[in-house]
Amino acid sequence: MSLSPLIWVLHGPNLNQLGVREPEIYGSTTLDQINQMIADRAKSLGVNIDCFQSNHEGALIERVHQAGPASVKFIVINPAGFTHTSVALRDALASAAIPFVEVHLSNVHRREPFRHHSYFSDLAEAVICGLGPQGYSAAIEFAAQRINNRRG
Repeated sequence: MSLSPLIWVLHGPNLNQLGVREPEIYGSTTLDQINQMIADRAKSLGVNIDCFQSNHEGALIERVHQAGPASVKFIVINPAGFTHTSVALRDALASAAIPFVEVHLSNVHRREPFRHHSYFSDLAEAVICGLGPQGYSAAIEFAAQRINNRRG
C-alpha cells in the first residue's frame, strides 16, 4: 500500500557524483544518502516520495511530462547545471502546472556570477539554497504542508 500524496524529487546533472565531486562546495554526503534522508522525512510526514536523477536534460523533461498522469502533487527539483541553461526544462515544468520547490545544495549567490540566474525561480513556489542536504528536508516539509493545506 502506497502512501499519498505523491511528491517527486528530481535531481539534475552531476548530482550522482555527490560525495566525490567538489566536497568543499557540495559536502561529502552522497546522493544515495540524500535520497534515504528524503525517504525517511517523507515517511514521517505521511507522503509518498519518488526520487529520480539524470544527467540528461531530455530524461528530466520526460519525467516532468509523466508527473501529471502519475497524479504527482508536488515536485522538488534540483536542476543543478540546467538551472542556468534549460529553457526546455522550465517549459516542461510550466506546462505540467504542478507546484515545485527549487533546491540547491550550495548558496548559488555566493558563487560565480553565471550561477546567480535561474530559469526556474520565478515559477517556483519556493527556492532553497545553501542548506546542503537539509535543503531537501525543508523542501519536503514545505511541499507536504502545502498539499495538506489544499486538502483541508
